[in-house]
Amino acid sequence: MSTFVLVHGAWHGAWCWKNVVCLLKEAGHDAFAPDLPGHGRDDTPIAQVTFEAYCNKVREIVEARSEPVILVGHSMGGRVVTQVSELRPDKIRAAVYLAAILLRNGENTIPADPDTGETFIDRSVVRSADGIYQTLREDAIRELLFHDCSDEDADRAMALLESRQASQPFTVAMKLTDENFGRVRKVYVECLQDKAVTPGQQKVMYTLTPCDKVISMHTSHSPFLSSPQELTDHLVSISEYEFA
Repeated sequence: MSTFVLVHGAWHGAWCWKNVVCLLKEAGHDAFAPDLPGHGRDDTPIAQVTFEAYCNKVREIVEARSEPVILVGHSMGGRVVTQVSELRPDKIRAAVYLAAILLRNGENTIPADPDTGETFIDRSVVRSADGIYQTLREDAIRELLFHDCSDEDADRAMALLESRQASQPFTVAMKLTDENFGRVRKVYVECLQDKAVTPGQQKVMYTLTPCDKVISMHTSHSPFLSSPQELTDHLVSISEYEFA
């Protein structure tokens, strides 16, 4: 049995992992999906939502477990997975990046797509005048995040998405060392139909930060909704993987 801690991405909440949590538990594993500060049922005011607060929330969950966990981050959640892995490498059995932001020491910006230039998400994000938060254009959300999901799942997800996403967590540079983050086992799950973090961007990131294993899914940015069983099967396979 393994313990999975599932970290959601920007604008999302723990709700996005519901199907995967259930499937992992049915397969005999423990699974936890917290709401990050300012998301879901967490009512932290948006002006107080910081990258440090995100990391502290996840670190507390990881530290409470008696055994090392498999820490999974989706999209922006990859930033949290990386920094928590640096802070507590002894508590991380593997760090899994699901179409996630995977940066190196000192970096705070996702790389450009070498093939497309400006991406769909570049055209879909609207920043507030004071810079505190960002929103997504309503007419772009379905195509950006959920284009291969059922109408029912997409409608529910769009209703649950946060209307505002704090900007500060995107701006903080990674503080990483070879001694800590460098020794954590890493797996990247790329989504080949992704329009939010494009396949080109994903490949650049897992090439610059080599992973022990790369798994491909032919899905949008949201396989936890469009292909939860396949995603769960991959996570279970990671739990059984013998890292060299």
